Amino acid sequence: MDFNDTPDEAVFRAQVRDWLETHATRRQRRDEKFGDGLDREAYLAAAKAWQATKAAAGYAAIPWPKEMGGLGGSPAMQVVYAQEEAKFLVPGLIFEVSLGTALPTVAMWGTPEQKARNLAPALKGDHIWCQLFSEPAAGSDLGNVRTRAEKVGDEWVINGQKVWTSGAHNADYGILLARTDWDQPKAKGLTMFILDMKAPGVDVRLIRQATDEPHFNEVFLTDVRIADSARLGPEGQGWKVMLSTLMQERFSLGENFSGDLYDQLVDLAKQAQWGGRPAIEDRCVRAGIADAYIRQFGVDLIVRRGMSAISKGVSPGPEMAAVKLIGARAFQTGGALAVELGGAEGLIAASDLGQQWRMPQMLWISGPGARIAGGTDEIQKNTIAERVLGLPGEIRTDRDVPFRTLEG
Repeated sequence: MDFNDTPDEAVFRAQVRDWLETHATRRQRRDEKFGDGLDREAYLAAAKAWQATKAAAGYAAIPWPKEMGGLGGSPAMQVVYAQEEAKFLVPGLIFEVSLGTALPTVAMWGTPEQKARNLAPALKGDHIWCQLFSEPAAGSDLGNVRTRAEKVGDEWVINGQKVWTSGAHNADYGILLARTDWDQPKAKGLTMFILDMKAPGVDVRLIRQATDEPHFNEVFLTDVRIADSARLGPEGQGWKVMLSTLMQERFSLGENFSGDLYDQLVDLAKQAQWGGRPAIEDRCVRAGIADAYIRQFGVDLIVRRGMSAISKGVSPGPEMAAVKLIGARAFQTGGALAVELGGAEGLIAASDLGQQWRMPQMLWISGPGARIAGGTDEIQKNTIAERVLGLPGEIRTDRDVPFRTLEG
């Protein structure tokens, strides 16, 4: 494992840094955030404008071939760009699903017509995409998907419900996993589709989180008609298409959980007073900060391992599951420590307490959800146990049973 940039990556990093210095504003504080005070429409407009600027420079999808709107670079170059962009005040999250999972899936499985129609507009920021996988009874085990797709002539009629769909309220299109054959085993009767989020019968309902952030949604599908030409991949092969989507997601998790939690805790511990002395002098506080440092350093090492792999043209392995397992727990325990540092005042809103408290408070509130979203802790442990450590797999009695039998 090599932690250093290759010579080509070092040149690219310098090029990206110079470009960002010209087109964006560098962060002055760790807690500084783009778009404070902007309403939803203004933030969306800013995000689309920034996406168009990146696309014009070739930075919207760096590993993609130039004929598809990319730069023709390596996956490692994409990671380098993301690392540098994180140091600047730019709109985030709006295109995270579009570029991280949905569009790479279209690029991998789409027909030439689907690619021509969808990729270029999305890369330029004209369209926003979401990912419609999870359901009330199908979260970590997507083999339990019950959203029904029935073939009627050259169309599919979709009925069902999706939940925890990130960014669906902003999305123009989505990739949708639905069951097309109820007589096949759970993982073999699924098909993937491209869904127009503005089509009749699509009802998006925003879920407001405990953090007061509008990010997740419920999506209800009632007699939604999708042309067979919008099917993504072969009929009945949705499980394979879905796995390729999750493979795209695996490495991007590292960007979410790698950060400066340790540094923020040190700063807060120096400011907070315990018994008339800085909290940083308390041995229990120091132990908590050390734990946060170890967890963050572990995540950084795994991310660097993944980056080293893709620098050599190899896909990151299943060990990347440890990123989420360790990172989500670090968010939860680190956020709890930060709130405790503030004592009784730690529960006051950051808008009153000080913006330096905003991120730790958000981590504390959202930490439990981070241990569920994208695969629970238990799922990550199974992946590590079976695919990294080579331990015997769990007994799965439903693997070869027709789904109709399980449903009944």
